[in-house]
Amino acid sequence: MNTRIRSLGQVIAAQTVTDGAGVKLKRSLSPVHYPLCDPFLLLDEFASDESADYCGGFPAHPHRGFETVTYLLQGAMQHQDHLGNSGHLRAGGVQWMRAGRGIIHSEMPEQEQGRLHGFQLWINLPAREKYTPPRYQDFSAADFPRVSLEGGGQITVLAGQFTDADGNRYHGAVTNIHTQPLFLEIVLVAGQPFSLSLPTDHTVLFYVYEGAVRVGVEGTFLTAGQIGQLVDGSEVRWSAGAEGGKGLLLAAAPLGEAAVHGGPFVMNTQEQIDQAFRDYREGVLTA
Repeated sequence: MNTRIRSLGQVIAAQTVTDGAGVKLKRSLSPVHYPLCDPFLLLDEFASDESADYCGGFPAHPHRGFETVTYLLQGAMQHQDHLGNSGHLRAGGVQWMRAGRGIIHSEMPEQEQGRLHGFQLWINLPAREKYTPPRYQDFSAADFPRVSLEGGGQITVLAGQFTDADGNRYHGAVTNIHTQPLFLEIVLVAGQPFSLSLPTDHTVLFYVYEGAVRVGVEGTFLTAGQIGQLVDGSEVRWSAGAEGGKGLLLAAAPLGEAAVHGGPFVMNTQEQIDQAFRDYREGVLTA
């Protein structure tokens, strides 16, 4: 069977935005890019040594209809929600929260100085799961397999399954996610090649947060702050630039459903969005 290498489709450059209580972010994906990125809705990177850029955090706010994922590379944050969950996120840790029918939570930095660096990802839920009970999970760095690559570099398996060149299988700690996403952090040294087989019908996205990575066979580089859509094929190939490259791979089967975004809610119709706002105002979002 012939292998077809995925090519680089649309490239989106991250935009600098402010969210929460004044947190400065690089936003590479937003719901306006749907269905290009289905089932992925949003990807933010926060990275700063200046406390003023992050000290306000994300005070209590609601969500309905999707899942949020926070992956922290450096620093410390605390999650709290109306269900009584409290999680302390440290370097290498992940929080995975299903908002379902409704949750009110906060994510606040647990530091007043130093570097805070991480990502937040939103993943859509299918229509039949948008009103399911909310669920919160958190994981420490030690929960995730880290796979050393020949010649240097490393893969961290956050969700899904990764098979190395010797046929060894590694499973991310995050499980029971409807879209069954593959979420990898990929770190490559200078010039290092890497390839990965993926189902042809899956959405595949790659975000570079440091250095540069050449994607596909046409030799196009993604540089820090860019996310690329990888299309039409069963295999993805990368090679790192002269200074190496670090990035996040996101892959999943698309839901193929309408997604309507309204502030902190993502539903299938505008009527459902309007209802979510009414429920929140009337105090019954989480009932």
